[in-house]
Amino acid sequence: MPSEPEGGGAPSGNDDGSAPAGPTIILVRLGARGDVVFASPLVGAIRRRHPGARIVWVVEPAAADLIRHHPLLDRVVVWPRGLWAGALKGGRLPTLTREVREFAATLREERADLAVDLHGLLRSAAVARLTGAREVVGLGAREGSALLVDRVIPRDGGDTTRISSEYLHLASELRWDTDDFHCEVHPGPAHRAGADAHRARLDLSEPYAVLAPFTTRPQKHWREERWAPLALRVREEVGLRPVLLGGPDDREAAGRIAAAAALVPPRHFGVGPLVDLVGDTSLGEAAALVQGASLVVGVDTGLTHLGVAMDRPVVALFGSTLPYTHAPGRRVRVLHEPLDCSPCRTRPTCGGAFTCMAMLDVDRVAQAALGVVRGGRGFV
Repeated sequence: MPSEPEGGGAPSGNDDGSAPAGPTIILVRLGARGDVVFASPLVGAIRRRHPGARIVWVVEPAAADLIRHHPLLDRVVVWPRGLWAGALKGGRLPTLTREVREFAATLREERADLAVDLHGLLRSAAVARLTGAREVVGLGAREGSALLVDRVIPRDGGDTTRISSEYLHLASELRWDTDDFHCEVHPGPAHRAGADAHRARLDLSEPYAVLAPFTTRPQKHWREERWAPLALRVREEVGLRPVLLGGPDDREAAGRIAAAAALVPPRHFGVGPLVDLVGDTSLGEAAALVQGASLVVGVDTGLTHLGVAMDRPVVALFGSTLPYTHAPGRRVRVLHEPLDCSPCRTRPTCGGAFTCMAMLDVDRVAQAALGVVRGGRGFV
């Protein structure tokens, strides 16, 4: 079966079947979750520039919850990456061919004027080309993806210190409206209801802080043994109950952090010092929990960036990557050690020491957390 389209609107026209009053634009940002958040301002930028446009977003299932309920999108199409990969791995080439053709037909129904590959990879450029759009633009170009697009816009233009800088640069190059360029994530009703159910089950009625320790690259992690002491400081000094969030693959590490936090005598808190919800929520439910948090502390991961998008007080711990140092609002603090080797991105030179992250001690993070909750901000 091909991927089912989601979101409002009828294919290749308005709800009444008429043609859209503006261009049809397809955005292709398949993953990763943080970058889907960073790219979300593009929807508003297009809508302000072309009020009658039809805007479609193509995304992978793992990140779909972050964009499927955006009120300015007409349609979300989920790319069935796992289905295609399974068919390819299993040697089921006729099945794969049929799935690709059906998916391409779904995209071509839109009769797009413009498709924009926001990922800059070969697979995302191929998806953008499958749309049949009259013009295909790529943001950056790796893996030979430039061969599949009509125009490449470099990623490194504009002010690279601010959040979503590469997408802001793209919007400027395409002459979209960048006056109110901010990230947007909108949890759906079912996600909010799911988050409410978790809060009720855990008696989480008091103000809470979300801790987001987990990501895919070890060089982006903060020392695991520091999260439990930080959780206790957040509880005692900031007055917020810490809640650990993450995915199913993070359960083992989360268990170690929760066990370390539980060693503190319960009399200090009256209730358990740490709530472990890692692996127990969908991405949409996690987003709704972030939306209700009084503080978010995390590494360079999607949940941290969700906190920025939802205007929560945020302390972001960056080291090997430095996606931004400035974000809108007054309640974001980026902690980063500007070593000569940092940001090294995917090529650490420290032999696994990850010195830039190790230099961020618990005191510094706890003080930053207290500062943003009280209204401070900055890059320290």
